[in-house]
Amino acid sequence: MLLEWSSHYDHLREVTREDIIAARDAVTGKQRESRIVALRSLFRHVKKKGQIFRNPTIRVRVPRQTGGVLQALVQEDIDEAIATATTADIRLIVALAAVHAARPKMIRTMQMEDVDLGNRRITVGGHVRPLDDLTHRALLDWLDHRHNRWPNTANPHLLITQKTAVELGPAGKLWTTRATRNLTATLERLRVDRQLEEALTAQTPSTSPWCSASTRRPPSATRTPHGPC
Repeated sequence: MLLEWSSHYDHLREVTREDIIAARDAVTGKQRESRIVALRSLFRHVKKKGQIFRNPTIRVRVPRQTGGVLQALVQEDIDEAIATATTADIRLIVALAAVHAARPKMIRTMQMEDVDLGNRRITVGGHVRPLDDLTHRALLDWLDHRHNRWPNTANPHLLITQKTAVELGPAGKLWTTRATRNLTATLERLRVDRQLEEALTAQTPSTSPWCSASTRRPPSATRTPHGPC
């Protein structure tokens, strides 16, 4: 924008509110918001330095973006995410997102004390939930791996890595989301898909087992509970 303005203006004080609006409307989406933020920062700075007399970005707003309509994931997307769950940590991460609608941050900050295997309960985001068979099996597999790999770790977090096993902090965001990052069924989409179905049906989430992970979608409030595997 500065290069464009420099072709017909000699100084920033010549830039008008109409120029700012034109610059805003020349792009869309996130780029529009970023452009206005940058221009506001620029003109606030030069006004503070006394190089302009008025700030042309004042009261120039970015229209609120209308969110897209949420669409449920199709079975192929779910199957693709399941196929990536080849290790104990990823299976647990996917189960927490798909079954318990846990956000990635919730997953990586969960504590060991959030798991109550004896009473078949798990605390996700401060809410105590019944522990379904799928998540229960994933937890047992992970906890067995965790104990064998890092028997002496003092890290209180449920999910740990080779790096965090000798620390006390949570696993990193990129580590948590790595398995589904380039898939349609990302962790966030899996979480939203779960919440969308629960909202549409207004039913209590099913706690039935996910009998065949390779061929069947995770349990959902909109589906009839499966029988014994």
